[in-house]
Amino acid sequence: MISLTSAMTIMIKLCPFYILVLSEGTDELRLSNGTGPCSGRVEVKHEEQWGTVCDGDWTIKDAEVVCKQLQCGFAVKALNRAPFGQGTGPTWLYRVDCRGDESALWNCSHTGWGSFTCPHYFDIGVICSGFSDLHLTGGDTACSGHLKVKKEETWATVCFSHIDFKTASVICNELECGQAVDTLRGTHSGDRHELIWQEEFHCVGNETHLADCPRNMHHTNTCSHDATVVCSGLQLMTVSCPKGRVELLHGGTWGALCDYLWDLPAANILCQQLDCGVALLIPSGQSFGEGNGSVWNATFSCQKNGSLLRDCLVRALGQDECPAGKEARVVCSGCPGGRLVNGTKCSGIVEVRHGDTWGRLCHSHWNLQAASVLCHQLNCGYAKSIQMEDSFVDGNGPIWRDAFHCKGTESCLWDCVQVTLGNPTCSAKEVATVTCSGLAESLRLSGGESRCGGRVEISLHGVWSRVLDDDWDIRDAHVVCRQLQCGTAEKAYYLPKSERGMGLVGLRNVQCTGNETQLMLCNTSHYHTVPTGVSEDVGVICSGESLCERYRMFLGISPAHVVLWCSRQMRLVNGTHRCAGRVELYHHGIWGTICDDNWDLSDANVVCKQLRCGHAIEAFVSAHYGEGSGQIWLDDVNCTGAESDLWTCPSRAWGQHNCQHKEDAGVLCSDFLALRLVNGNDCAGRVEVFYNGTWGSVCSNRMSLLTAATMCKHLGCGDGGIAMDFTYGRGSGPTWLDHIECIEQHSSLWQCQSDPWDPQSCNNRAEETHITCTGNQKCILMGGEHECSGRVEMWHQGSWGTICDDAWDMADANVVCRQLGCGSAVSALREAAFGEGTGPIWLEKVHCKGTELSLWDCPAKPLFGKNCDHKEDAAVNCSGSTRLSLPVVLCIILGTLLCLVLAILAGQIRRARTQQTGGFLRTGMKCLLYMVPNVQLAGEAVGMGD
Repeated sequence: MISLTSAMTIMIKLCPFYILVLSEGTDELRLSNGTGPCSGRVEVKHEEQWGTVCDGDWTIKDAEVVCKQLQCGFAVKALNRAPFGQGTGPTWLYRVDCRGDESALWNCSHTGWGSFTCPHYFDIGVICSGFSDLHLTGGDTACSGHLKVKKEETWATVCFSHIDFKTASVICNELECGQAVDTLRGTHSGDRHELIWQEEFHCVGNETHLADCPRNMHHTNTCSHDATVVCSGLQLMTVSCPKGRVELLHGGTWGALCDYLWDLPAANILCQQLDCGVALLIPSGQSFGEGNGSVWNATFSCQKNGSLLRDCLVRALGQDECPAGKEARVVCSGCPGGRLVNGTKCSGIVEVRHGDTWGRLCHSHWNLQAASVLCHQLNCGYAKSIQMEDSFVDGNGPIWRDAFHCKGTESCLWDCVQVTLGNPTCSAKEVATVTCSGLAESLRLSGGESRCGGRVEISLHGVWSRVLDDDWDIRDAHVVCRQLQCGTAEKAYYLPKSERGMGLVGLRNVQCTGNETQLMLCNTSHYHTVPTGVSEDVGVICSGESLCERYRMFLGISPAHVVLWCSRQMRLVNGTHRCAGRVELYHHGIWGTICDDNWDLSDANVVCKQLRCGHAIEAFVSAHYGEGSGQIWLDDVNCTGAESDLWTCPSRAWGQHNCQHKEDAGVLCSDFLALRLVNGNDCAGRVEVFYNGTWGSVCSNRMSLLTAATMCKHLGCGDGGIAMDFTYGRGSGPTWLDHIECIEQHSSLWQCQSDPWDPQSCNNRAEETHITCTGNQKCILMGGEHECSGRVEMWHQGSWGTICDDAWDMADANVVCRQLGCGSAVSALREAAFGEGTGPIWLEKVHCKGTELSLWDCPAKPLFGKNCDHKEDAAVNCSGSTRLSLPVVLCIILGTLLCLVLAILAGQIRRARTQQTGGFLRTGMKCLLYMVPNVQLAGEAVGMGD
C-alpha cells in the first residue's frame, strides 16, 4: 500500500494497462444521500470529478477520519454495501486503512487513486454524530433541564420542535437517568445569538445513543421554545425474561425494588416494556434468589393498562432493608407482540406488533386455532368465540394481513407459521376478535399433536409441573379429558424414556375413580420438588368430541374450524411448504397415510380447503412426496369436492386397505409458495414467485434494500441484496406481486406485506425485480497488500468472523486461494500477520487435505470456547489471480486475431513470390504478445519445408 496526499497527479494510461491522467486541483470530501450533512455515502472529488470509496474492511476508525475531516463530531456507524444507495463515477479510493489521526481520508493508507474499480453496490457510508456530547442544564437535578449538544467547542440549544417523547427516552437512557417522564417547552429567554442545533431528531426509542437516531435538517437561527427534558432518575429491570426479581437503578447503583404496592397491573406494564408478554403472576417467597444486597424502597404504580413504563409513576423513597416477601418479583408469559384491545382483559379486538407499530388483523385470516394460542399466551384460557361482539369498540391504526397457521399447541402466536405475502385487504369492520374462556388453565397436555393429547402437566402456584404415577390407568385419563373438555379418554400411557421430563413434580401417585371433575379431587401426593432418579411421566389421548360438538352446536361452524380439539387431524409432509406434500391423518393417536386408489382432484380439493391452502392444483399418486411409514388409514376415498373434512368422504373403513406405502397419496395446493432467481445463478437473477401453480415475476415498486436482502436471506444467499436494473432478461408469465415491504424482523419473504395477488401487478416488464445477493461471497481476505493476500474471514450466522491459526497450514491456505480464484498458496501465515480482526472467531483446527473446492468442505472444529483470540487470526498469501478481467480477455483475443491475419498475409506473399520465381521460399514468423505480468500468449506460423 502507499500513502497519497492531494498533490498534483500525472499518470498516463496506455490501453489498457497504463494510465495517462493530467490533473491539478484540490481534493474534496462530502457525504451524499444521507439525512443531513453528517451522514451519507462517502464521496471524494479528485481530478475535478466526484467518485466513491470501496472498502470491504471499512471500520469505525476509518469513519472517524471522515467525521473529523467534515467537522461532524465522532463516528457512530461505519457502513458497507451501499447503505445510502449506489453512487456514480469512478471508484477513487480502495482498501483505505486509517490509523484514526489523519487529517484527511486520502492521507490514510490505500492502494492508489483509481487503482481498482468496484461495483457501486460496495460503496461505503458513514453516520457521524454531528456533536460530541450532550447534557441537561438548568433543572433541579442532573436528570432534568434544557437539552444542549456540543458541536466542536460550543454548546448548541435544541429546539422543542426538534424532539419528541421517544427522543427524550433515548436521552434519559444515555444519561443513565432512567425513563423519560416529560418533554416541556422551555422559555427561551437566554442569549438570542447562541448557537441553535440545525437537525430534528426522529428516534424510534430503542437507540442506545442520541447520535444513533435518524435526523433531518431544519435550518433555523432561533427557537420559539427550547427543549426541556425530565427523566425519572430511575431504571427498572428484571433479572431475566420471562421471570425474575425486579431491580432498580438509582444514583448509579442497582438494588432490589422493595415495593409494598407492587401489583399485577404494574407487573404487566413491566413485562410488556421488556417485550416479555404479559404478567402471569407475582410469586411469593424468595423466588429467583437474592440480589447484591442493595435495596431501594420505592413505589411503582400504574393507573392504566398502558404499554410503556412512562405510564407508571416511580418514586424512590430511600435505601433500607426490605421485609421478607416485599421484594418485587414477576413471572411474564415470555410471548411478545400480541394483545386484546377495546374489550376486556380476555376479550376484544386482536392486535399484533410489527416492529414498534401495533395493528389489527383481518377476520378472514383468523381462526379458532390461532385464537386459542393467543388466549393461552395472554393467560386467558382457550378461545370460546371469534365472532365480533357488540361491546367491542372499533379501533384505529393499520390493519395487518398476517395469517397465522397454528396447530393449537404452540406457546406463542409467533411460533405458528406466518404467511402475509399477497393476502387480501379488509376493512375496519372486518377485523379479527376473540372471546377467551377467561380462566387460566391449571391442567394441560403438552408435546402432543393437539390440545387434547400429550404429557399431563399441572399448574401449582403459577409453575407448570409434571405428573408422575406408577399405576396410571384409563380412569385417571378420563378425569383429565373431562376437566379439559376433551371428550373421553382413548388412551392412558407412560412416556418413553427419551421424552421424560426433568423439571419439578407437581403430583405423584394419582388414584381416581373416574368420576371426578378435576384431577386435584383424586387421591394424590404433592411433590413440588425436583425428583431424583428415573420418573414415569404420564400421558393421555382424548377423543376431543365434547369440544367439537360444543363448537358446532353453539357457533354453527364446520368441523374443519375446530379440528384443533378433535382426535383427527391432517397434515402435508415432505413438501417444501405447508401447502404441498404427502397427505397424512392423525387418528387414535397415530399418524398414517392415504392410499392413492381412486385419488383425484376432487379428493385433493377437500384436503386443500380443509388446510386453508386454497384449491388443488394437482393430485399426486405413487408416493410422489416419498413413502410414509406405519399405518395406512384410508383407501378408496371418493369425495365430491364439497365436503368440509376428508374423513366425511365415502371410503373404506379406517385402517382397511389393500395398499403399500409406495401408493401414498399427495397434493399440491394453489397456496403453495416458492421463490427463485432466473437467468442468472442461484444468488442473482430476476425474481420469480410460484403461486397458483405458475411461476411469475415480482414488481419492483417500493423495493428497498431491506426487501432485497430479505429475499437473499430467504434463498440462503446471505443477508445482503442489491436491487439491479433490467439485467436478467424479460419474464413471460404473470407478474404476481407489487409493493412488497419487509422489515428487519422478517426471516422469510412470505412474512412481508404486499399488495394482493394479481397476475397483472406490473404496468410493464420494465418494473420486474432483478437482484444480486452480495452475501454469497462467504470467504474474503482482509488487510493484505492486494485482493489475494490477507487475513481469512468467513461469513456465518449473519456476520463476518475470523479463523484461529491452530493447525493452520499450506493445505488449508491452498483451499482458500483456490476458492477465491487466487491461484495457489505462497504461504500460510499465523499470529494475525495482517492485523487482528474483529467479531467472532468461527473456526479452529481446520484440517484440509488441500484438494477441497472450498473451506466449508474441510473438517474443522467450531470455536465455542475461549481457546483463541484475534492475535491468532489465520492469514494467507496467494500467488495471484487466476481469473482474467474483460479488458485482458479482449486484448488476448485481438492479439490472437492479429497474429492470424499476419500469418495469412505472410502465406499469401510467399505464394505470390513462389509463383513469380517458380520455386519454394522458406519463411517463418513468430508473434509474441506480452499483455500483463504473468499473462502471455505465443503464436507461431511456420511455412512448409521442402
